[in-house]
Amino acid sequence: MRKLAFALAMLAASPALATGLKIEVAGEASGVITIDLLEDVAPKHVEQIAALAAEGQYDGVAFHRVIEGFMAQTGDVVNGKVEGGNMAMAGTGGSDRADLKAEFSDIPYERGIVGMARSQSPDSANSQFFIMFTEYPSLNGQYTVVGRVTDGLDVLDAIKLGKGRNGAVIGAPDYMKSVTVTE
Repeated sequence: MRKLAFALAMLAASPALATGLKIEVAGEASGVITIDLLEDVAPKHVEQIAALAAEGQYDGVAFHRVIEGFMAQTGDVVNGKVEGGNMAMAGTGGSDRADLKAEFSDIPYERGIVGMARSQSPDSANSQFFIMFTEYPSLNGQYTVVGRVTDGLDVLDAIKLGKGRNGAVIGAPDYMKSVTVTE
């Protein structure tokens, strides 16, 4: 009986693991992108982005870097807010949480894969992530994979493209109106 009570107490004390994200996109693109989070592949990264989503920190954050034939990047919760952020600095911020040690896997970067953005240091991912428009093998094993799109690739494809080599979005960007954690 004690073992059962202990096991139940441990389950109650443990935070529930997220299984996905529901991203409501607004702007030129409009609709929902549903992501299956891969807790078994990158548990620390999934825990961090799920916590940020649950706290509402991703709500109103722009897709600040969108490169045709490559990816759409978002998640700068410090500078990337459409209202009250600093869009000139979008992409340079993270969150008030610690950066994460890389959790590389053998999952290939292909259409719909969600990866964590980082600086040159493999252990610098924080809050920003990107969603792949297409296959990009040079990223394989170099960036932490955290999930995959299960619905809404048409919405992803409609996100306003950026300009130039770095894909900076000019003018009003599309943004994550709301991001919720799904069970």
